[in-house]
Amino acid sequence: MESRVLSSGATTISGLPRLTRPAGRLNTVAVASPASLNTTGGNLIWGRQLRPSLLNLDHSSPVVLTPEKREVLKPCAATASESSGDAAEGGFLAKNPWLTTGFFFFMWYFLNVIFNILNKKIYNYFPYPYFVSAIHLGVGVVYCLGSWTVGLPKRAPIDSNLLKLLIPVAFCHALGHVTSNISFAAVAVSFTHTIKALEPFFNAAASQFILGQSIPITLWLSLAPVVIGVSMASLTELSFNWLGFTSAMISNISFTYRSIYSKKAMTDMDSTNLYAYISIIALLFCIPPAIILEGPQLIKHGFSDAIAKVGLTKFVTDLFWVGMFYHLYNQLATNTLERVAPLTHAVGNVLKRVFVIGFSIVVFGNKISTQTAIGTSIAIAGVAIYSLIKAKIEEEKRGLKKT
Repeated sequence: MESRVLSSGATTISGLPRLTRPAGRLNTVAVASPASLNTTGGNLIWGRQLRPSLLNLDHSSPVVLTPEKREVLKPCAATASESSGDAAEGGFLAKNPWLTTGFFFFMWYFLNVIFNILNKKIYNYFPYPYFVSAIHLGVGVVYCLGSWTVGLPKRAPIDSNLLKLLIPVAFCHALGHVTSNISFAAVAVSFTHTIKALEPFFNAAASQFILGQSIPITLWLSLAPVVIGVSMASLTELSFNWLGFTSAMISNISFTYRSIYSKKAMTDMDSTNLYAYISIIALLFCIPPAIILEGPQLIKHGFSDAIAKVGLTKFVTDLFWVGMFYHLYNQLATNTLERVAPLTHAVGNVLKRVFVIGFSIVVFGNKISTQTAIGTSIAIAGVAIYSLIKAKIEEEKRGLKKT
């Protein structure tokens, strides 16, 4: 859709003379000061800001009105108060964007903790990660289709060029999701998330060697404690097995590619529609291995064993809610990625694991060795150091831009 604005300059259309109103009939209207208009993010349509140029706002040329020719439009008191309230609210959020970003991070963490706990409980009586992975995405796809049907949000059109861009992103999303669930089913949740704490390392490598971004040596050095801590935790993890370890490592690589290329795709589509399309395509990648690798076992005894253990109602509701929590926390993660850089998103993802590891140990009563606890602590401390250095570098860059 194109938005065209006809300015008040001396413009003619198709050679026709410009039509002007007689000076004697020209009426002027009192206009509020442009400073009162919200131009820092208040003009939003589904998360998109309308550029001031499209709204024909010229802040450099204030309107001068003469008292004798001024005709003032006076809105009713209720409307005026409502408008000022909306403007004040929009201005507050615009001046404090960290509140919105912080809310996204909080909900992302909260929903992720619930998902991980419920997901592991399902694997305790239904150990079929390929099928459960497909259920996660399937519930999310149904949610997206329902949202599009009611127009919340309105479905964004997709063309062949964007589809080509999203297919590899969706493949990485599907691969990372399935391998994460294989690891969750094979080892303790706390151990899987300890391995996945290496995500900033993979993001830094991909940013430098794939995107061509220069990563300072100080950031590389800050990642060393993360690698050392994860190594220490892995050596003495009581639930360690190679299937769980290698699956978590593959998921790190897959999600790194997903984050970087999702950031590129966001230039043409809002994050909500973007993740909806990624989920639909990823589901198509997940269904075949679920049918081929686990289909015969599910038909033979998988479903019947699960229903015998917990009952049909609990089995179905558990699968539904774990799919909902998975979709919602990933949607919030995608919304958060839209607001921050991929490396910052990776750091937030690791800090999220602190909550997941802690809650999983408490809920499931997992026993961990002293070395595993020390290694996990070192890894988290390394992430904290990395975050401080990264924040300092970003502040320095902002200072250089201002000067």
